[in-house]
Amino acid sequence: MTLSEISTLIYNGLIYFVLAFLIFFIGKKIYQLIHHDISLKDELVVKDNLAFTLSHLGYLSGLLIIIGGSIIGPSEGLVNDIIDILSYGLLGIILLNLSIIISDKIILRHFSIKKEVIEDKNVGVGVIEGAISIGSGLIIFGAISGEGYSLLHGIISTLIFWAIGQVVLIITTRVYNMITSYNIHKHLEEDNFAVGIGYAGALIAISIIIKFGISGVFDDWTDVVFEAGVEILIGLLLLPLMRYLTDKILLPGANLTEEIINQEKPNIGASLIEGFAYIGGAILLTWCL
Repeated sequence: MTLSEISTLIYNGLIYFVLAFLIFFIGKKIYQLIHHDISLKDELVVKDNLAFTLSHLGYLSGLLIIIGGSIIGPSEGLVNDIIDILSYGLLGIILLNLSIIISDKIILRHFSIKKEVIEDKNVGVGVIEGAISIGSGLIIFGAISGEGYSLLHGIISTLIFWAIGQVVLIITTRVYNMITSYNIHKHLEEDNFAVGIGYAGALIAISIIIKFGISGVFDDWTDVVFEAGVEILIGLLLLPLMRYLTDKILLPGANLTEEIINQEKPNIGASLIEGFAYIGGAILLTWCL
């Protein structure tokens, strides 16, 4: 590599870094505008609100993941790269915030998110809110990181795959409710952190699989949608299997439900193992497919 090539590499890298920081700053400001009635400083520093901290860190993590999706990929020239990074980055911010709104209205529809996270400092709900943001970030990453024919084609495909991802996340919540013998929302409202951890793990796991399914070159919509559908279906079937294996292998001699909801103090360790099983299974699946 010549000195000129090294100089160009460093120069372009600095520009990409500045763009990433700019998008991150815009995403943070948009969050504050949407939640203008919430003081970040009060919740994070004065009130030491762990529930809000987990929720907000999830949003920032999802935002960072989206920025990665807008930057990663073959270069089309510096000017085109700048246009793509800004276009996909700003689109990703909009979709991330829409995802949170949709999830609050559908996935966690049984209670007020603001009341649970801000007023009650419900850590279980906070960790799920964070997981929804991370999961949505992964889905958006997959949608925007694929190579399209043009910027317009890429934006359209991003919107379509984002919409599909949101539907699958909602379906995942229904599947998770089916494979658990207890009322998830009831125990979340009772501040059961352990229930929130397992639920969050399932949401992130299916998002990893969705990201994997929709990433790549969009040559043929039929093939892409079919392959993504098969991989997502396998992921949904993976949830009950991983919960069963958690009981039989990772927690031998113990019952996961008993540990999480039928103890005076819910077993956080057991729920962490459950969440690990979902996410680990999802990662392993992407390696095998």
